[in-house]
Amino acid sequence: MEIKVLGPGCKKCIATKEAIKEVVSELGLEAEVEEVTDMSEIMKYNVLVTPGVVIDGKVVSKGKVPSKKEIRSWFES
Repeated sequence: MEIKVLGPGCKKCIATKEAIKEVVSELGLEAEVEEVTDMSEIMKYNVLVTPGVVIDGKVVSKGKVPSKKEIRSWFES
């Protein structure tokens, strides 16, 4: 599984990345969590407000720091 956190590296982006890493670890998932800071790459996903989260090519969140409960729901559905 490939997870991308889209954003310029702000506090919200870092918090999002850390929360995702925690949930991935808690659930015992095999996933690579990557931070994408290149604006041209971010725009490919049509994310105008960061942080954005992309899982296996699909945008699942943008413009907010998701709760751990919300992050879990991405993997349970």
